[in-house]
Amino acid sequence: MARGRLRVYLGAAPGVGKTYAMLGEGRRRRERGTDVVIGFVECHGRPRTVELVEGLETVPRKTMEYRGANFTELDVDAVIARAPRVALIDELAHTNVPGSRNTKRWQDIEEILAAGITVITTVNIQHLDSLNDVVEQITGVPQRETVPDEVVRRADQVELVDMTPEALRRRMAHGNVYQAEKIDAALSNYFRVGNLTALRELALLWLADKVDDQLDRYRADHRISRTWEARERVVVALTGGPEGDTLIRRAARIADRAKGADLFAVHVTAGDGLTGASPAELARRRALVESLGGTYHQVVGDDIPQALLDFARGVNATQLVLGASRRGRFAQILSRGVGVTTTAMSGAIDVHMVTHEEAGRGRRRSPRGGGLTWTRQGVGFGLAVAGLPLLTLLLANLRGRLSLASDILLFLVAVVAVALAGGRYAALFAAVSGSLLLNYYFTPPIHRFTIGEWENALALAAFVLVAVAVSVVVDSAARRTREAARAGADAAMVSNLAGSVLRGESTPGDLLERLRVAFGLDSVTLLERRPDAPMTPGRQGDPGCWRIAATVGGDPCRSPDEGAAEVAVDDDLSLVLRGRTPSAADQRVLEAFAAQAGLALRQHRLAEEAEQARPLAAADRMRSALLAAVSHDLRSPLSSAKAAVESLRTGDVAWTAGERDELLATADESLERLARLVANLLDMSRLQAGLLGVAAQPVAAEEIVPRAVAGVGPAGEGVRVRIPAGLPDALADPALLERVLVNLVANAVRYAPPGRPVLVAASALADRVELRVIDRGPGIPDADRGRVFLPFQRLGDHDNDTGVGLGLALSRGLVEAMGGTLDPDDTPGGGLTMIVTLPAYTPDLADPVLTSHLDAVRERRPGA
Repeated sequence: MARGRLRVYLGAAPGVGKTYAMLGEGRRRRERGTDVVIGFVECHGRPRTVELVEGLETVPRKTMEYRGANFTELDVDAVIARAPRVALIDELAHTNVPGSRNTKRWQDIEEILAAGITVITTVNIQHLDSLNDVVEQITGVPQRETVPDEVVRRADQVELVDMTPEALRRRMAHGNVYQAEKIDAALSNYFRVGNLTALRELALLWLADKVDDQLDRYRADHRISRTWEARERVVVALTGGPEGDTLIRRAARIADRAKGADLFAVHVTAGDGLTGASPAELARRRALVESLGGTYHQVVGDDIPQALLDFARGVNATQLVLGASRRGRFAQILSRGVGVTTTAMSGAIDVHMVTHEEAGRGRRRSPRGGGLTWTRQGVGFGLAVAGLPLLTLLLANLRGRLSLASDILLFLVAVVAVALAGGRYAALFAAVSGSLLLNYYFTPPIHRFTIGEWENALALAAFVLVAVAVSVVVDSAARRTREAARAGADAAMVSNLAGSVLRGESTPGDLLERLRVAFGLDSVTLLERRPDAPMTPGRQGDPGCWRIAATVGGDPCRSPDEGAAEVAVDDDLSLVLRGRTPSAADQRVLEAFAAQAGLALRQHRLAEEAEQARPLAAADRMRSALLAAVSHDLRSPLSSAKAAVESLRTGDVAWTAGERDELLATADESLERLARLVANLLDMSRLQAGLLGVAAQPVAAEEIVPRAVAGVGPAGEGVRVRIPAGLPDALADPALLERVLVNLVANAVRYAPPGRPVLVAASALADRVELRVIDRGPGIPDADRGRVFLPFQRLGDHDNDTGVGLGLALSRGLVEAMGGTLDPDDTPGGGLTMIVTLPAYTPDLADPVLTSHLDAVRERRPGA
């Protein structure tokens, strides 16, 4: 059976019209004769959406019971059994009720697609996994229901349902999205213009990326290698040289001229991995590219022009920026160079050759030492000095038995042995010495430095050439082996270093200590230029221009001139070493350390700034949540009380005694509700500031629990209490504990189903007293148990008459202020149990001990 096709309507936020568009498409298909059914659609009480549902066949939903409440879900089996051509299924990211066959609705849709049924569905951009954290940062609202990006990317069609933020806010204000009592809070929180604009941009960018993927797949399927200029993409090639900044900025200006152009920077590393640019230079170039909105890439290739063009064609680039060659004129005559070769091979890609100050000055090559150590070269020379005379003596005694060709081959073996042992120079010495010895002792005329026959001369020349070639190859192999080993060790060190920085495990001091130990230095100092210090060349070594950002070891350097070596991180940071002078081979590793030290310093400072800003951000979130939460809850009791008082004061109506009492009761109830709200807000602010006073004393559960149940009012009449005899007293503040129990019991009564009364039970465990408030309501999913204790959080948001969501947050804060804990747990058989755990107090507990415990409580709650 052919798999069904998936069409997704993508929206930036709720209310843009995804469900409306889906139903409209369903009606159009039905009018064309297609068999269309509704598998699951949420109308959210929107009249125009309800109108579109009418007339379309709806597959009955499946009813499921969870924790005493009934829920309806998509009936997958019923849809498959009905076997329509097209099924309309809303909310792709929806999480099914526990106990369903699949956890997520997108998994249900996968089964329906596998049955050959085409599905049209909807999803908002905030529900995509890859953007979930970004959306939370923008809106401050975590999204619990998510769908993997790949599910949406695999869709045959993704259509964006777009609407400007202003139009969406007008739609909300007209009551077309939410109910009237929720409009004010929504417009002042999630649906702010800035939030909607950011979400809209995320949706557009995500869809643009999917379009790019589709275009890439199409070009790959049809084997199209030429560039399609659907969007400007600029690639800048970096060598790691000093001209990199000029090229990057030039490429960025080219990209800026085309709105929406992409900027890529690429560095080609040699295939052997032993040569390349300085890691510190490349790190600085990468930071510059990313600061300009581009991305940095590194590819491996021995043919640099081909590697550049392969990368450019791979990203569908339209323009390639190269720097003018740094080679001299003579070198350019001998070889065309990368720029000329790339231009000739570029095809449809425009190549920009950018001049710079380094053009034509030649390449700066780092000095390279020999491949072998002095000791090994000395062994080679010793072997040549001792071995060649011994070989000559041996062959002289065998004269007449061996031909000249045999003598030359034996001398060649000796030269190869010297080359293996001592490298190039020892082998060259052995080759020259061997040729002279062969000429004098074995080439006719003997004992004269002349050669009588041209064949002998040719043999000696071949001997010298072979000996020299072998010596060069051996020395080159030794050098490459040594460089590879050094590069491997450096790479391992730098990789470990970078990994520790990225994982946040290293502070600047830790990195500097690693560097000091690795290179045996006396001290390592990271200097930072003072903001007011001039950048004149003559004052670079002035200690007054620098300050110590981090240092390890002995006496720190206070200016770059005081150290044995300096590695510049950037214009404002410099790494100064004191002790032995590092070798040229150590320079690249030092530059990598310097770059990572600079990164670690910035990371450390950003972390400190984030830590300092966290209380401000928390306060700002608290302020925003407070304003949103009390917008209705303060207005409602004030309006009720005001209306009741104005009615009593009016002289136009003659109120009966019963009506007057009812109005007074309404005003009293509203003002009491307002007083509770203000008291909760004040207590919450005291808890946040650590200023809530706690007067702990022995409290008997059999006294405090009945008072708390009575404090709930008429709703608490059916609450059952179970307190065992002999229960020890709890150490708590009676007034605060009563408020906690009132909040918990009221909350439990609100969600308890009819005929299933709330139970308040008490028990003792070791040195603790536990009070349990048990209900048989719907309970709280495990994923939401942490959220219910956040201030201004009303899980489910069913109505606006249940307070501002401070009850559980305030209750936990009060219990913790008394040295206890408040934790949620499942009620066996369904429901929620809130457990208050407090320290037990025994009659013989001495006052000093009680005082000590209260001091400990105050230490945990600063200012209490």
